[in-house]
Amino acid sequence: MHRIGLDIGSTTIKTVVLDETGHVCHTQYERHFSRIAEKAREVLLALGKKFPGKHRLCISGSAGIGLSEQLGIPFAQEVFATRTAVTTLRPDADVVIELGGEDAKILFLTGGTDFCMNGSCAGGTGAFIDQMATLLQISQDEMNALAMNHEKLYPVASRCGVFAKSDIQPLLNQGATKEDISASIFQAVVSQTIAGLAHGRPIAGNVVYLGGPLTFFSMLRDTFDRNLHLEGTCPPLSLYYVAYGAALLAADEAFDLEKLADRIPDLAGWQSYDSLRPLFRDRRERIAFEDRYGQDLPEPLACTDERVSFFIGIDAGSTTTKCAALTEDGTIAFYRYLPSGGQPVSHVRDFLLELYDRYPGCRILGSAATGYGEDIIRSAFGVDLGVVETVAHYTAAKAYDPDVDFIIDIGGQDIKCFRIRNGAIDQIFLNEACSSGCGSFLQTFAQTLGYDMETFCDHALKGTRPVDLGSRCTVFMNSSVKQAQKDGAAMEDIAAGLAVSVVKNALYKVIRLKQGQKLGDHIIVQGGTFLNDAVLRAFELELGMPVTRPAAAGLMGAVGATLYAREQGLTSSTLRTRDQVLALQHTVKPTVCQGCTNHCRLTVNVFDGGKVCVAGNRCEKPVRHASARPGHNLYEYKRQQLARFSSRKGRRKTIGIPLVLNMYELLPFWHTLFTSLDFGVEISGFSSLSMYHKGQG
Repeated sequence: MHRIGLDIGSTTIKTVVLDETGHVCHTQYERHFSRIAEKAREVLLALGKKFPGKHRLCISGSAGIGLSEQLGIPFAQEVFATRTAVTTLRPDADVVIELGGEDAKILFLTGGTDFCMNGSCAGGTGAFIDQMATLLQISQDEMNALAMNHEKLYPVASRCGVFAKSDIQPLLNQGATKEDISASIFQAVVSQTIAGLAHGRPIAGNVVYLGGPLTFFSMLRDTFDRNLHLEGTCPPLSLYYVAYGAALLAADEAFDLEKLADRIPDLAGWQSYDSLRPLFRDRRERIAFEDRYGQDLPEPLACTDERVSFFIGIDAGSTTTKCAALTEDGTIAFYRYLPSGGQPVSHVRDFLLELYDRYPGCRILGSAATGYGEDIIRSAFGVDLGVVETVAHYTAAKAYDPDVDFIIDIGGQDIKCFRIRNGAIDQIFLNEACSSGCGSFLQTFAQTLGYDMETFCDHALKGTRPVDLGSRCTVFMNSSVKQAQKDGAAMEDIAAGLAVSVVKNALYKVIRLKQGQKLGDHIIVQGGTFLNDAVLRAFELELGMPVTRPAAAGLMGAVGATLYAREQGLTSSTLRTRDQVLALQHTVKPTVCQGCTNHCRLTVNVFDGGKVCVAGNRCEKPVRHASARPGHNLYEYKRQQLARFSSRKGRRKTIGIPLVLNMYELLPFWHTLFTSLDFGVEISGFSSLSMYHKGQG
């Protein structure tokens, strides 16, 4: 009789089979893409065929408890299972650091057993690394290889995937190398783990690395070693310690594996979650929807040698690059919609070359750029004008409906909403720090569940009981999705619920719409996210009225930039010619600004002709013209004033004042109060990055 341990984690199922002597005779590691019941059935059937008869069985892992309850199989809490395995396999271990798909743990085994585990947030875990690799459009193996050749590290937020994207996307658009960004991502994971889980205990002695990310990414282990000033060990079976521990903890009761597997399909009908109305109640509603929004973009203008005139617009967005060429009468003649992949310059270059090849006799009357990458595109290609995104989007929307009174644009990482009154933008609503509820939010979930966006959208439209997921942050939504899966929700219902959550996030978190309040009478939706029919349908259901989705919904920034260039009355352009585009030379040089103590890590993009685009700066110093007059620096003035309140001795005891949070703001008050009462005061001094790294644990 064998002992079998199943570790059903957030992203994978790991299996360990021990023979009667306790030796490992079988291991298996597979991603389940959130189809937990289906994959568990496959695993049990395969085990039943390989090991006939009855066997002792135990389940562990963050996603395994529901299955164990339904099947009546013993369950072992994963931290306890890990400790059991470590005690058996590595009794000399002092500290265990384990990173999984969506969880992170540190176990302290000497000086008093203790463990720390992440809560709802999946920041700094395997799922976080997956998301970042997807954003960089590279495989995980490529990320590890690239990181080996990095030259510098950028600060990247690791507490949340959406904040990290907000750091990384501008770096990509501004020319930072994928080598440096890959290494920075690993550093972010290490910082998150140490700062979030060490809880003041030193990580020292024999450190053991477990879990998929630490097994597969040698550069992640090296980064931990460098930060902890030690050399940790990634032992054999590092992927399987939880499953191994579960096998050791298997009770005496024996199970027929094939009979267990046959019981799993019966669980699919068990659904106990809060649900919403389906996006379409019947086929008639679906057909009416498709009739309302079924228009497509016109075919590009046929290739011609004739002398045609164009205005060019480029929207270098957070996750996509949109380019459009319009004729003098405003007709879209040629366009491209491409994932940025951190290479907006390359995409715009390809667009212009294709344009010049299709229309060799064309004349460019004017050009404009907008979006995150506006500066680098203007520097690279000699674009005539830059235009603020809000103006570009309103200009495009107004061309589709002169009476438009509300515009909502959901892009890859931002939500922009404009209320229009008397032909002018009256109010602007923007998402702030967080990009949950944007296009990358849905894309990340689709990829996590193993689907491309088109298939994911089709699933959502077929949902009959959409899961009510609310409008929470992406990483908290992970927990809600996992719970829905445990409660028997079908993939179609999860996809539909996510589409509804995007809409609710925009309406109730960004716009802060009140119940019964009306957005407008002429509402235009735009941005790549609204090309998803499930999101569009959820939006009109939530508002209780149809809206307008232009055929060019995904290109509105580029179309608006083009129309803006036309409105300025341009008749000739400084845009590079075909030969100049072919000859484009672009070099990227990382450097550190020495203008102040912030030491911003800059990316300097240099193009032939002497054009320079500096990115990564947090003030105007690296880009200010030499003749410009320096302005007043309120922060420096404040710092100088606070420096007047120094440490001093007093007749009474000395009180320490750390310069943090409101203690920093209220230093003059506390200093004056304590010194007036004849207490001594000790000021901590201003913080630095090295001080943070020294104390982050």
